[in-house]
Parts: sequence; structure tokens; C-alpha cells
Amino acid sequence: MEDEKTLFEKIYEAGEEQLTRFAKEVISHPTFSAALEKALRNASATKGKVDRNVDTVLGLFNIPSKSDYNKLLAKVEAVQGSLVNLNIKLDRLLATGDLAKKAKKTPRRKTKHKHSHLSHNPEESGPSSS
Repeated sequence: MEDEKTLFEKIYEAGEEQLTRFAKEVISHPTFSAALEKALRNASATKGKVDRNVDTVLGLFNIPSKSDYNKLLAKVEAVQGSLVNLNIKLDRLLATGDLAKKAKKTPRRKTKHKHSHLSHNPEESGPSSS
């Protein structure tokens, strides 16, 4: 126990300057830098494989992955932007009164009920045309 304490004390006394010098020497050594580069490259490749495998497993269980979530989020944001634009245009039309004028000029069409004898429940009315 006393040996470990003295080793720690020696390292502590060595100071930041000597440790920085040692780190620079180790990093500048070509063998160490090549090994570090190879380790980082392998780690990156492994992470890519793990990510693909996780996406595959999530797909098998029909669970959305992070990329699925991000795609859906982008679509929702696009729809939200379109709705905001429509709302702004509608507000402009209402403010100018153009919409009210158009509504008075154009009479509403009455819908025709072709299958009035059938139930309104889509499951009971048979196949639909949509």
C-alpha cells in the first residue's frame, strides 16, 4: 500500500509540465500514432455495423429507429409549415373580405346519396370505391 502511495506521489510531483511533454512524445511516436489511428478506424467501422444491425433488429420487430423518427419528424414539420402558410393565406382572405364575397357568389352543392338504402357503416355497406 505504501508503494502505491509513493508512486502516486511521484506522479503528482512530476507536475503537469512533464506529463504534457510525455504525452507529446508518445503521440509523436509513429508506431503509437499508427496504432491509435487503426483503433479509431476500427471503432468507427464497428459502430457503423452495430448501428445497421440495431436498425435491422428494430425493423424486424416493427419498432421505429432513430432514423425513422427523424424522417417522420421532418414530414410532420413540413405539414405543419404548410398548415401555417394556409392559415396565413386564409387570414388574409378573411381580412380583405374576398372569401366572404366568393362564398356568397358560389352556391353550395347538395350531395347526392346514391346508396341511401344502405347502412352508413362502411363495413356493412360492402366494398367501397376508394
